[in-house]
Amino acid sequence: MYIVDGIAYAGEKTKLINVKSVQPIEDYKVIVTFSNEEKKKFDFSALLNMPCYQPLKDKDIFKSVSVEFGTLVWNNGEIDIAPETLYEKGIAI
Repeated sequence: MYIVDGIAYAGEKTKLINVKSVQPIEDYKVIVTFSNEEKKKFDFSALLNMPCYQPLKDKDIFKSVSVEFGTLVWNNGEIDIAPETLYEKGIAI
């Protein structure tokens, strides 16, 4: 348990994971470098049928990925994904 601003939280306090850099690669995958210097490969292909990610089916849009405020974004921030998702579901490389 830990306390922040007078609020008690269960579990152990963990350091936030942010994205430092991203490199789009083939087949709707990206290589992500995190703030703890770990690198992981994340496959977006399973997410592309979700309405919020359908624009990424356009490979030019997918390749336009960038990092803003520690997360991946497309279309000037209209599309994003949580760094925690990338970290937890990504494959270490």
